[in-house]
Amino acid sequence: MFKKRTFFVLSLAAFGVMLGMGIIAPLMPLYAKNMGASGLWLGIIFGSYSLSRLLFVPLIGKISDRKGRKKIIALGLLMYSVFSLGYVFATNEFLLSLVRFFQGFASAMTLPIIMAFIGDISPKGEEGRYMGNFNVSRFVGLGLGPLLGGVLNDAYGIDAAFYALSGITGLVFFLALFFLPEEVSFTGKHKPSKQASFKEILQLKVMRGLLTFRFVSALGRGSLLSFLSIYAFSFGITPSQVGIMLTVNILFLSFLQIPFGKMADKISKDKLILVGGLLSILSLVLIPQTGNFILLLMLNILWGTGRAMGIPATSAINTIIGKKYGMGSSTSLFMTALYAGMVISPLISGLLMQTIGIVYIFYFAGLATAAGLLIFFLQVKGIDLNNPTQNPTVKVLP
Repeated sequence: MFKKRTFFVLSLAAFGVMLGMGIIAPLMPLYAKNMGASGLWLGIIFGSYSLSRLLFVPLIGKISDRKGRKKIIALGLLMYSVFSLGYVFATNEFLLSLVRFFQGFASAMTLPIIMAFIGDISPKGEEGRYMGNFNVSRFVGLGLGPLLGGVLNDAYGIDAAFYALSGITGLVFFLALFFLPEEVSFTGKHKPSKQASFKEILQLKVMRGLLTFRFVSALGRGSLLSFLSIYAFSFGITPSQVGIMLTVNILFLSFLQIPFGKMADKISKDKLILVGGLLSILSLVLIPQTGNFILLLMLNILWGTGRAMGIPATSAINTIIGKKYGMGSSTSLFMTALYAGMVISPLISGLLMQTIGIVYIFYFAGLATAAGLLIFFLQVKGIDLNNPTQNPTVKVLP
């Protein structure tokens, strides 16, 4: 019962954070463009959020392994709520980038640590199921957010979306503060204090392959999330329709987490990662061939399905590693690889848009995803992904 309550509270917290993030996802490009932001400035604005997370997640993950997770999560949620109000007062590209940087710092204290907490409570052999079920709450929140944000923008103006973001994350702060338990293992003893250094975790070939795949795939994800709305606006799609596309995309991604999470525990994880990666590549490279709402909607569904296949498998591999070497440390590396890709992707995409055209952003995203998939399988060749920690050169430090 204690474990179920913890899982429920963490899932609600993740849902609230992702709902708030999703509200402004389709609106931020338009908001920045109305300020006169160039393609390069758009890249900086989007990249500053991920840059902040990239800088702070490793440190915060380490601290959470030693000091506990609840206080970090609660403080991060409170800061996220306060910094969200900064969007209302940002009047130029620089201030908008600054707000996103500070909000990225708050984000580094929330979702990665929540994920580490979920890893703590997942039973051995059920990592895929637990992460898959948890990811439903994450992605349902992110999926409903764009639809809500588009409706708020059309009805009340863009400031209403920012106030909603602040209010939702503020409510989640109180939820975590009062209902999230302190971190003790579910046998009643405190968790072991032993953990490996980042350097030692990276000695695992499977971790290097996982992080490389995570990083390069994020180049594709960042391009789609940052510039799809601008591409769609160019042939008359409205903010509400963009919200619908992103919502349907992420809802497919969300609810498919449950069956694919169970499959990740029962069948070869590499098969799920391979097929999911191929579907993602196909959807990205076909986006420039579309010019209407229905076709873009179908490709978003395909992209969401591909990601739904790979995410529970990669998350389960990371969780297995984290149980042995420190869940906060492994999850912070796992998320840092994502954030690094999300920092670089908008910058590259902005330059591509400014120099040769927006459609080349999606070709680049597909090529990056393909490269990440190839590197991953070269790194994990011959490794049992259900038992990826068998590496005698890695020792856990006291």
